[in-house]
Amino acid sequence: MISVVVNTYNAEKYLPECLEAVKDFDEVVVCDMESTDSTVEIARQYGCKIVVFPKGNITIVEPARQFAIDSASNPWVLVVDADEIITPQLRKYLYDRIKDENCPQGMFIARQNKVMGMYNKDWSSDMQLRFFRKEGTVWPTHIHAIPIIKGRVEQAPKQYKMLHLADQTYSQWVMKMNHYTDNEVEKKMNRNFGILALFLRPLWRFIYIFLFKGGFKNGKRGVLQAVQWAIYQQVLVSKIMEKKLREKQ
Repeated sequence: MISVVVNTYNAEKYLPECLEAVKDFDEVVVCDMESTDSTVEIARQYGCKIVVFPKGNITIVEPARQFAIDSASNPWVLVVDADEIITPQLRKYLYDRIKDENCPQGMFIARQNKVMGMYNKDWSSDMQLRFFRKEGTVWPTHIHAIPIIKGRVEQAPKQYKMLHLADQTYSQWVMKMNHYTDNEVEKKMNRNFGILALFLRPLWRFIYIFLFKGGFKNGKRGVLQAVQWAIYQQVLVSKIMEKKLREKQ
């Protein structure tokens, strides 16, 4: 028995496609953070179990993850973002896998992302820990956290994937980067970054995304993506250094 958990906030754009793809699971829980658009109405139309997590001043999804997981009724949980599609092949694989006595307590699942308008050619480079036994699982509240699983964790074969519908323009990515780096500053304030980090961390991130994560397979789009993540690191380190300097004053 598997529950799908979807965290939402003003997610009407892709939510119908997301829910259509998971309607055949045993349960779909939509945990909404007080949306002001038609998100909740869409969830009702699909017969989802709806729970509400007060948004308050929260600007990231992680504080609501554990509440959403705890709201699931089944022993296995699949966490899906409102802009992701679970393929039929992945659904079948998960149900077949939990019948196996040797099934791990958690599984990473490959996510195929869009890069500048097209799906990337290597979707094994983005592995998300989204499927696990509910019992004993803890999802930390800080940004970009992954769940802490009680037991063995494996990777599902990459042909069983989920599709990421979001296709941000460069301008949208810049706004999102600013939001994410603001939230990451507190998480990494204990790190003592020197001047060299302003150059070496972005350089390493470019190399990592372009070479080790297969960005080169996407041609010019892969170069642009690697540059984006290099900029992300430079902005993050700069914000941390700026905050420490201001605190000293």
